[in-house]
Amino acid sequence: MGKLLVLAEPYHLDYESFEDESLAPDGIRIKTLYSGISAGTELAQYRGTSPFLHKRWDVDRRLFVPDEATSLTYPVRSLGYEEVGEVVEVGPAVEGVTVGQRVFGTWGHRTHYVAAPDYVLPRLMPDGLDPVLGIFSHLGAIALNGVHDGRIRIGETVVVFGLGALGQIVVQAARQSGAHVIAVDLHASRRGMAAAMGAHVTLDGGQGQVAEAIKDLTGGRGADVCFEVTGSTRALNEAIRSAAYSARVVAMGFFQGEAQGLFLGEEFHHNRINVVCSQISGSDPELKYRWDKMRLWQTAIRLQAEGTLDLRPLITHTAPFGAAAGLFDLLDRTPDAILQSVLTFEPDAAGQKG
Repeated sequence: MGKLLVLAEPYHLDYESFEDESLAPDGIRIKTLYSGISAGTELAQYRGTSPFLHKRWDVDRRLFVPDEATSLTYPVRSLGYEEVGEVVEVGPAVEGVTVGQRVFGTWGHRTHYVAAPDYVLPRLMPDGLDPVLGIFSHLGAIALNGVHDGRIRIGETVVVFGLGALGQIVVQAARQSGAHVIAVDLHASRRGMAAAMGAHVTLDGGQGQVAEAIKDLTGGRGADVCFEVTGSTRALNEAIRSAAYSARVVAMGFFQGEAQGLFLGEEFHHNRINVVCSQISGSDPELKYRWDKMRLWQTAIRLQAEGTLDLRPLITHTAPFGAAAGLFDLLDRTPDAILQSVLTFEPDAAGQKG
């Protein structure tokens, strides 16, 4: 018998049991080891602020439309997209996968998962890599996709607004791309982490005049690329103000509600700023024939195995699967104290309720 974490209603988590399905000849049973919690998508569902809970996403027209039949309803059974597991059983027809191998992927906050070989084979973890780092396959892919959208050129000045887990990965990836990186956040601990991970300069976003400081640091020119990774329209406005003439601002945050503090008639208009949305469902049209999601996922893992990205320090909080409610509550109440939170699956976790 397995267990699945469900969101019964806003701020209320529960567990559902499910039968362990019989394994088909080509089936692979995976025991979950770790499952990362998203501070963007999942927290929006937890708080009830996700647009999918209030409107219907029209797939064909790619529009959110008012409709009583919203795209997402409670109970939400799709929480979780940063999982790592261990193969515990393989069907007799399976080739190339053995018991004991580790797998990264997306199957939700659940104790077990059954997959086919074509899902598992491209997602096998490299030998020697700490399995918990597999939780960064998706978040790392989001960061890499954003850096690609920024089109960074070696020697350019890049500013990252927002130093949560995603922003920290962007800082590292931008530094490895040859950029001079300025990292901006309200919190000293996050600025310290960014400095340790490669940022050349850090700025306190709460002190005001961030754009003015960036102009001073660049001889009046401004940044070549700015990344907004907070989901705050006020931060987006400051990113626009900080950009050089005709420069690029990559909006990576999950903005919710109406925009406040965004003054599009000012620097955006007068400096011809290019604002680009980066979202993992699609790649830059110039790259989409070479960079699909699978390659981004695999690259996020490979860069860790090679030592190009050091993401282990970003995991600041863990809790057993049975104590998920407490970790979600902590993330909701003190989001700035947490970078990446992870649920761990001990042998008895399926029976706990935290």
